[in-house]
Amino acid sequence: MKRMMLYFGSFNPIHRGHVALAEYAVEQGLCDELALVVSPQNPLKEADAQAPELDRFEMAEIACAHSKYPERIKPSVVEFLLPRPSYTVDTLRYLSETHGREMSFSILMGSDLVGQLDRWKEYETILDNYPLFVYPRRGAEVGRFRDRVTLLEGAPLQDYSSTDVREALENGEDASRMLQPEVAEYIRRKGLWTPESRLQRLTVRIEAEPANAALHIERGKLHYRRASWGDALNDFNRALEIDASNCEARQYVEMVQEILAFRYKDIYNP
Repeated sequence: MKRMMLYFGSFNPIHRGHVALAEYAVEQGLCDELALVVSPQNPLKEADAQAPELDRFEMAEIACAHSKYPERIKPSVVEFLLPRPSYTVDTLRYLSETHGREMSFSILMGSDLVGQLDRWKEYETILDNYPLFVYPRRGAEVGRFRDRVTLLEGAPLQDYSSTDVREALENGEDASRMLQPEVAEYIRRKGLWTPESRLQRLTVRIEAEPANAALHIERGKLHYRRASWGDALNDFNRALEIDASNCEARQYVEMVQEILAFRYKDIYNP
C-alpha cells in the first residue's frame, strides 16, 4: 500500500522552506509520495489576503517540478473539488473513501498548529486515524497533544513564512533567498504582490475605513519606502488627526520633515 503524506496549506506563495520540508519527508522515508494540498480561498480571511487559487496551485506545481523529487512531490487540487468551506477531516474522509484501498494517509504540519488542533472539525477523528508528523516552527513549542504526534526534530527549521515573502515583495525587496527562481519568475510575470498592487489595496481599504489610523500608517510607510515624501507625510498627518497620541505616526512625520528640510535647505536658506 502506498504511503501518502498530505501537506495542507494555502501556499500563498510556496517558498523554499515548504519544498525543503517536503524533500526532508521523502528523504527520511516518512512516505512514498507527498502531496501539497493547496487550499482554496479561506472565507475567514480578507479577499485580498490570498492570490487566486489557480495561481497558488500553478506556483506549487512549478515548485514541485523543480524539487529534488519531482516524481514523488506533487501538488493536489482535491480541496478545490469539495464543498466549501473546506475542512481537513472532510478531505481526509474523501481521500480514504476513494483511495483507501491502495493508499494510507498521514499529515505533515507545523508545530504552531498543534495547539490549535482542538479547534479543527472532528479533530479526534484526525488524531485517531491519521499519523501527524510535526516539523518545528520558531517560537512554537509542542505542548498539547505531544503524545499523539510524531515530532520531526531534525526537520529543517523555517525561518520565514509566506507572509514574510509577500511583505518583502510588496516592499520592493529582494526575496530570492526565500523563493525558487522559477516561482519568483512566475510571481513577477503575473504581477503578484507588487508595491503598486499593495498600494491599490490599501487605498481601497482606507476608502472603506477612513478613520482607521493603522491603515494610513501602513500606506504612509509604503510611500516612505518609495520616497514619495509628500504622500507619506499626508498619510502620517492624517493618522495623527485620527489619533494624536500615535507615537509611530509622529516619529515618521518628524523623519519626513527632516528629509524634506535637508533636501530643500538651499531653497529655504539661500
